[in-house]
Amino acid sequence: MGEKLELAIAILNGAVGDYLAKTENGLRTEMSLVRGGAIVPVDRASLAAAVEAPSAHVVVFLHGLMCTETIWNYPGTSSGYPELLERDRAVTSLTVRYNTGLSIPENGALFDGLLRRLVEAYPVPITTITIVGYSMGGLVARAAFHTAASAGESPWLPRVVRAIYVGTPHRGAPLERVGRAVTKLLEAIPDPVTRLVGELAELRSAGVKDLGDADLRPEDRAKTSLRLTSAEHPVPLLDGLAHHLVVGTLTRDGSFPELFGDAIVPVSSASFTGAKWPIASVRVCPGLSHTDLPRHPSVYDALLEAFDTPERESP
Repeated sequence: MGEKLELAIAILNGAVGDYLAKTENGLRTEMSLVRGGAIVPVDRASLAAAVEAPSAHVVVFLHGLMCTETIWNYPGTSSGYPELLERDRAVTSLTVRYNTGLSIPENGALFDGLLRRLVEAYPVPITTITIVGYSMGGLVARAAFHTAASAGESPWLPRVVRAIYVGTPHRGAPLERVGRAVTKLLEAIPDPVTRLVGELAELRSAGVKDLGDADLRPEDRAKTSLRLTSAEHPVPLLDGLAHHLVVGTLTRDGSFPELFGDAIVPVSSASFTGAKWPIASVRVCPGLSHTDLPRHPSVYDALLEAFDTPERESP
């Protein structure tokens, strides 16, 4: 399957992926590991064939809304952060492809299951795991942390020493909240055409809707009233691992960072301003838009800094 077709399917899944999954449509994307552009079944033989010299430190990359794992590649190349980290920090990098139209809690549960199978099937014992999530991917990682912690004993969670969030809307995405309000307004207008437009807009996927308030749990999604997210998210950052936040701003001189953010995610959301739990580091990268963040040298430098920060000891 060509890269352009895969991207088109990713966009379709981001828009209506929950419907595709519900109807078992053949175009739905299943959560899977990808390495070297190929899907790798999560069994020992397949992983051994895909990873020639497996490291005990595994880095797992999660893309954002309507993306595939190619979002990590530098422009005009077929490689990026995953390959660079293997070279510079002697880790094994694995990327995840998933249906971004599913709700964030559902993808979190699926990611939890994927990591459980990975730990069991990996060719050598995994001692250390680092999670790197871009945009929605960071929220999916947090949902998986919550799922695993709530379930009790987890084979993979104690091995996670750090999570790096790249442009993640921890306090939600204002554009989705605006879209939510506009949709409700259109549906309330007593005009059949206007109401139809509102109904069509309401068909956007569960994943898109969850971005508004960074909903990580099913009970977060159950709210019925419109609201702006508060500084204190109901799901805290998981204790016991280091959380590193990478933030983009459109302005290069640091002026009006909150006004523009990275054009998609405000600085206060990506930097979790107002959070009451410890954050290991916040790296602001000026002059970068949201789409620059997963493929830029200055962000890679931030990743290296996070790796070089002392973390908790792995089991």
